[in-house]
Amino acid sequence: MQTTFNPHYVLKKYFGYENFRPLQEEIITGVLQQKDTLVLMPTGGGKSLCFQVPALMLPHLTLVVSPLIALMKDQVDALKANGIAADFLNSSMDDADQNILLDELQSGKIKLLYISPEKLLALLPYFSTQIQISLIAIDEAHCISAWGHDFRPEYTKLKQLKMMWPQVPIIALTATADKITRKDIVQQLALKDNAVFIASFDRPNLSLQVRFGVKKKKKMEEIASFIHARANESGIIYCLSRKATEDMSADLSEYGISANFYHAGMSATERAKVQDDFIHDRTKVICATIAFGMGIDKSNVRFVIHNSLPKNMEGYYQEIGRAGRDGLPSDTLLYYSLGDVIMLRNFIEESGQKELNLEKLSRMQQYAETPICRRKILLAYFGETLLQACQNCDVCKEPRQSFDGTLLAQKALSALARTNQNVGVNVLIDILRGSNRREIIENNYDRIKTFGIGRDKSFSDWQQLIMQMLNIGLVEMAYDENYTLKITPFGQEVLFKNRKIDLVQPEEKAAFIPKPQRATVSYPEQDQEELLFEHLRASRRVLAEKENVPAYVIFSDATLKEIVSKKPQSLAQFMEVNGMGEYKVKKYGNVILKELKSWQKSHGVKTPKASSYIETLALLKQGFSVEDIAITRQLHVGTIYSHIAHLYQTKALPNIDQYFTESDLALVRNARIETGKTQQLTALFLHLQEAVPYPIIRLCLAYLEREEKEAGVN
Repeated sequence: MQTTFNPHYVLKKYFGYENFRPLQEEIITGVLQQKDTLVLMPTGGGKSLCFQVPALMLPHLTLVVSPLIALMKDQVDALKANGIAADFLNSSMDDADQNILLDELQSGKIKLLYISPEKLLALLPYFSTQIQISLIAIDEAHCISAWGHDFRPEYTKLKQLKMMWPQVPIIALTATADKITRKDIVQQLALKDNAVFIASFDRPNLSLQVRFGVKKKKKMEEIASFIHARANESGIIYCLSRKATEDMSADLSEYGISANFYHAGMSATERAKVQDDFIHDRTKVICATIAFGMGIDKSNVRFVIHNSLPKNMEGYYQEIGRAGRDGLPSDTLLYYSLGDVIMLRNFIEESGQKELNLEKLSRMQQYAETPICRRKILLAYFGETLLQACQNCDVCKEPRQSFDGTLLAQKALSALARTNQNVGVNVLIDILRGSNRREIIENNYDRIKTFGIGRDKSFSDWQQLIMQMLNIGLVEMAYDENYTLKITPFGQEVLFKNRKIDLVQPEEKAAFIPKPQRATVSYPEQDQEELLFEHLRASRRVLAEKENVPAYVIFSDATLKEIVSKKPQSLAQFMEVNGMGEYKVKKYGNVILKELKSWQKSHGVKTPKASSYIETLALLKQGFSVEDIAITRQLHVGTIYSHIAHLYQTKALPNIDQYFTESDLALVRNARIETGKTQQLTALFLHLQEAVPYPIIRLCLAYLEREEKEAGVN
């Protein structure tokens, strides 16, 4: 497959990053080798780069199937801000705009096209005959599976894509998919010779906290205090019902917090306005149902609060994942009551796939009630083992009493193994406790060696212990095999290799109720770096409003933090900041540099002045062309050529012959001899009858002078 450039060049030039995150480069390499690929990567983990980088390297169009209009516009805005030719096509466009876009596609002006599944299917005949396709990316791929938490029937028709373009690689991407959903995605999309990449689901920058049984008035006080402690930061509060979002918004206003609500009962215009205000930081807090967020690519959400228990771990993980997408520390807070469980169970009883959804709710409840590290449970649900406690959740910060649980775990694992891993939780407990009920006798489980080995523990104790084993990843539940338990590789190590594990002592009642804790609020004095960050954030807001894009599209908070930390004093130094690609340095570098230097001067901060020559040299080393350097530094092209001549004469540049031809050099060499070795540019320019431009004459002179000096010619 024909490609241009290389992945690292594209990453730096367009996105401003020196290095890929784990798995990204391997995924991109596979895509370029035309391999179908399934990517599981957490929200904020860099999924988009896995298809955006190859899209810029491949010769033709990349189609990106995306389920929500808002998500398309957000990602296209971000790509355009990086100087990338991208656009979107969906039902919001009228026929005239669509026809203009189709003409641009035919002319090859667009590298990435974001398109809804319905629109793509409607235009399949056109795309198959009129447009050359290099790559197809299917975002939010879990929507194709009935096992997934956000099933969308229109996604199931995407299997036609492989039939239409059998040689075009497909990359399917999702942030949340368990084993059965992953298997279904591969099958439904007919991915051939596919590679599956599962990135770590760990988001260590997110703190995890759960509060149980807090009364409404107390809860509102805590939430208000929590938000006040994060003044000027954006956050989302998820609520179970439409009315709850409106009530929460009204309650917050009584605490002086400006918030808005969002739910599916609002008109499309109203929802679009609320979402737009949030994206552009005009509204800081949104109270929403789960209808809000999937189409949001906002990187600077600093907190996510759940006003009630989510219905499953996939949804919860995706929702908290909307915080801290830029990698900066962010907080999540979940409020939970038994009333939430009753309400959700009632919803599930009236819905399809009742057994599956009840089991998923049970796992969500176990997470909320756990006495062990919450991150371990969260990651284990997605098949990942966290060996050490995270120290960034409420359980780790207030640990419960633990003991060496290796022997107890081995008893349970051994009993499970002797059933050929063909039983669920309750039957396994009955085997361990030596129950003589009919199902045990009929299946001969009373004859296995480990029958009754755990009689000394109550049913409730074993239930809690096995849930801990499930939560830390010793066993996993096979939803598609009648909810039976399976021993994981980690569990095999404990069973057969005597791997030591700690468990938490079971409590008398299955659900622990933590004592209400007053939310702590701190208002630290702003130091100089915080003041500078706020100053630059205000400058970013002005740029964003001028261009009518979200502030984080200009620069993410993480990029601004790095600017504050590194305090670059030249445009070349700006190129060393993560998130600052060539396009952004050219477009915004001088503005931010001016603001930075102005702030430093007004605060008495002395900074070394960078040499103009050195700055040009640094940009040359970054791969900037002479014209780009002139535009970026706001200097004349001739000035940059004079810098190059000086840098060559002082041996800072090893060669400059790429800037002129042998013919140019020969003409200037002869002209110098014929004019008595004059160094005057005008005299040489006129002598050559204007055949060689001034800047090229300057470079040729520098080349000849160094040549003569190195040869010892006077």
